[in-house]
Amino acid sequence: MSNLTKQAIRNSMLKLLKEKPVSRITVKDISEDCGINRNTFYYHYQDIPALIEEIFTSEAEKIIAEYQSLHSMEECLAVVVSSAQKHKKEILNLFHTSHRELYEQSLWRTCEYVMNCFMNAVFQDDSDLKQKDQEILVQYYKCTLFGLVMDWMSHDMQTDLQAPFQHLLELQDVIVHQILIRQNPENAQNSDKF
Repeated sequence: MSNLTKQAIRNSMLKLLKEKPVSRITVKDISEDCGINRNTFYYHYQDIPALIEEIFTSEAEKIIAEYQSLHSMEECLAVVVSSAQKHKKEILNLFHTSHRELYEQSLWRTCEYVMNCFMNAVFQDDSDLKQKDQEILVQYYKCTLFGLVMDWMSHDMQTDLQAPFQHLLELQDVIVHQILIRQNPENAQNSDKF
């Protein structure tokens, strides 16, 4: 029964977030929407930010469970964007408030996870890449992905994110190719991993 109550509270919060910013949602609103009293809400959650944090942590965990491997940078972006678009109104009603950091934490965790999946898939047979180097690549691409998505959200998810990301990847391919050629012309063939 407790899990059903918690799910009802989460569902009510998501429903209300579609309608208005989090700053205008009260515990009373949530309680009335899901048919519980305020004490029941506080039995399960300390406050609204704790509820929001659990919702986005749960969403990040769903993504982690669903995607065990990713084979391209475009797939990484698609996973993050798709997740955001599923809850567009709710996220935007949270994004433009002081509680935005709750979503940012979830997004950060998701970006890190998808980049780790991608790097593990790309370099699974590459013993030349040191663990430390792979960690640096994950950090770099996680920050890139996170920054692109945050910028996209600051424009209310109205801009095209796929085309600039694809262009960025093409530019990075050119840079990697040039570096490899300068170091050793024979290495140029190996620059297509990204």
